[in-house]
Amino acid sequence: MHSVSLHAIPDIPEIKPGDELPKILGDAIEACGLSLKDGDVLTSAHKIFSKAEGRIVNLTTVTPSQDAKRYGEELNKDPRKVEVILQESRRVVRHFKRPTQHEGTIICEHKLGFISANAAVDESNSGQDQTLILLPEDPDTSARHMQAALSKRFNVRIGFAITDTFGRPWRLGQVNVAVGLSGIPATIKEQGNTDAHGRVLNVTEPAFADELAAASGLVISKAGQTPVVLFRGLSWNFTESSAQNLIRSQKEDMFR
Repeated sequence: MHSVSLHAIPDIPEIKPGDELPKILGDAIEACGLSLKDGDVLTSAHKIFSKAEGRIVNLTTVTPSQDAKRYGEELNKDPRKVEVILQESRRVVRHFKRPTQHEGTIICEHKLGFISANAAVDESNSGQDQTLILLPEDPDTSARHMQAALSKRFNVRIGFAITDTFGRPWRLGQVNVAVGLSGIPATIKEQGNTDAHGRVLNVTEPAFADELAAASGLVISKAGQTPVVLFRGLSWNFTESSAQNLIRSQKEDMFR
């Protein structure tokens, strides 16, 4: 019987700008009695990368634009936060505030192409009041550096994914999705294969990286300081990859 194991890596310290993240993660893996094997995959919440890379904004340094003030008034949001969201965005896709909401919602296309609430700008686990955390400038590059460093330290070939928490159209709640990849495929193309009854598959293409990201949410928590998860027992082929390959082309957008 095929099985996959998930291990949340404990005791990862609070990360500060400039921290040597590969050493911190490698030390944490060894400290809990684990090592890495060929074929392992690690996922990590983006915030430890964002903190290490200094992707933190202090709201006291932000001057809101007129657009930010307008959205802030309509949505009951701090216009300084809105200004940061706009700076991280290519465009505002939708914005709305329902009567039952204390604070409205602004859906944006991030500069990296991801569609999400607040352009992935977040206040949780920022480490101090009046601060916001942004996505890494280039999550794929961040993932590649980490994958290379850990592969060298443990003398193995592994995959690495950086994740963030997104909502889904027409579904409640949030799940983790991949925003940066190294080594692991974004999707697995099943087109041309057959199902259990011999029927040819024409469109089946599991979002492998997002499946991993979502599964990591089963063993981590916002308050647990366990942002890194080790997967063992997966079947995958090492490949040059990018989370950009998970973004659907705008010409295929059926809701515009």
